Amino acid sequence: MDYKAIINLMKEMNHTDLTKLEIEEEGVKICLEKAGNIVNVTQSALPQINMSSAAFPGNPAAMYQPMPYYDASQATTPVVHTETALQTAEKSAEDANHKKIVSPMVGTFYASSSPDKAAFVKVGDKVKKGQTVCIIEAMKLMNEIESDHDGEIVKILVTNEQMVEFGQPLFLVK
Repeated sequence: MDYKAIINLMKEMNHTDLTKLEIEEEGVKICLEKAGNIVNVTQSALPQINMSSAAFPGNPAAMYQPMPYYDASQATTPVVHTETALQTAEKSAEDANHKKIVSPMVGTFYASSSPDKAAFVKVGDKVKKGQTVCIIEAMKLMNEIESDHDGEIVKILVTNEQMVEFGQPLFLVK
């Protein structure tokens, strides 16, 4: 799904009374949920969103019809999102015990300076504050990302050549 289409859906959702929207397209399932004034996005099936605009010839907003009205008082069984609850619990446990190195920009994550070189860091490596841990390419510029913390890399949260967002956690450090 096109990144811009997702952003447009999020903006439109903020201007409506919709609280939840699920879209499944070409093996990618996107769930938009609104709690108060905040729209949360979860994605399943594939590890990343297809960033090509070829998936949406014409107007992407025209592909989606309004959701039918849902009367919660007529529901017979509660809807439980066990995967989401489990993911939330795991993230909370990780957050409490570890510090994060987050992306300072939108771009493409690279674990090493070139494909034939070793990764800057791997799980178990000790890092010092200011040490380069990865590169993020943004607008054809290679930006070295440095550790904000001294410690040991516990988990690498992204894969090589994956698109990352501003503020997205890249590494967990203890």
